Amino acid sequence: MSGHKCYPWDLQDRYTQDKSVVNKMQQKYWETKQAFIKATGKKEDEHVVASDADLDAKLELFHSIQRTCLDLSKAIVLYQKRICFLSQEENELGKFLRSQGFQDKTRAGKMMQATGKALCFSSQQRLALRNPLCRFHQEVETFRHRAISDTWLTVNRMEQCRTEYRGALLWMKDVSQELDPDLYKQMEKFRKVQTQVRLAKKSFDKLKMDVCQKVDLLGASRCNLLSHMLATYQTTLLHFWEKTSHTMAAIHESFKGYQPYEFTTLKWLFSGKSKILFVSVVFSPLTILWVELDVFLEK
Repeated sequence: MSGHKCYPWDLQDRYTQDKSVVNKMQQKYWETKQAFIKATGKKEDEHVVASDADLDAKLELFHSIQRTCLDLSKAIVLYQKRICFLSQEENELGKFLRSQGFQDKTRAGKMMQATGKALCFSSQQRLALRNPLCRFHQEVETFRHRAISDTWLTVNRMEQCRTEYRGALLWMKDVSQELDPDLYKQMEKFRKVQTQVRLAKKSFDKLKMDVCQKVDLLGASRCNLLSHMLATYQTTLLHFWEKTSHTMAAIHESFKGYQPYEFTTLKWLFSGKSKILFVSVVFSPLTILWVELDVFLEK
C-alpha cells in the first residue's frame, strides 16, 4: 500500500506550527482583554499606570495642541469674516455722511464730509488686515495637516504597542499565578511569555521615546509659528491704527474753533394711563442725521 510517509521532523514542524498558532491566539486574547479594560475604564495596575505618567503628560499636551490649533483655525476664519463685515458697514456709513454733507451747506456739512472720507479711508485700510490673517490661516492649516497628523500617527502606533505590552503583562501575571517551578512545561511557558513581554516592552519604549520627542518638537514648532505670524499681524495692525489715528487727528485739528451747538428735542410719550411724559434729549451736530432718520421712520 502506497502512501505518504510521515517522518519525525514532519511531526515536529507540525507541532511547532500548532504551538505558534495557539501562542498567537493567547496573545490576541490578552491584548483584547487589555483593550476592553481600557475601553470600559476599569482600574489597572497602579504601578504600571504610574510608570507611564510622563508619557500621559505628553499625550495630554499633544491633545491640547491638537484641540487649540483647530479652535485657532476656526477663530481666524470667523475673524476675517467680521473684518469684512465691519469694513463694509464702515464704508457705507462714510458714504452716507458724505452724501448728507454735500446737501448741508453749513459747517456741519463740511464736518460730515470730512468724517465720511475718513471712515471710507479707514474701511479700505482695515481690509489690509486680511493679508496676514490669510497667511496665518494657511500656516496653521499646514501645521495641522502635516506636523500634528504625523505625530498623531506615531501616537496611534504607540497606543497599539502599549496595549500589546500591557496585555502581555496580564498574560504573564496569569501564568505566574499558576506557575509550579518543578514542572518543566509550565516553566517553559512562563519563559515564552516573559520573552513576549520583553519584546513588547522594547517596541513600546522605542515608540514612547518617539512620541515624547515629537510632542516636544511640536510644541516648539507651534511657538515659533505663533511668534512669527503674530508679529507680522501686529505690525500690520499697528500701521492700520497709525494711519487711521493720524487721519482722525487731522480732522479734529482742522475743525478746531468751530462753534459747537446742540439741539434739544422734546418727545411726547403716552403711557397706558394717558399720562404725558417729557423727555429731553441733547444731540451733537453729527447726530442730526439720526434724528431726521428717526423722524422719517416714525412717519
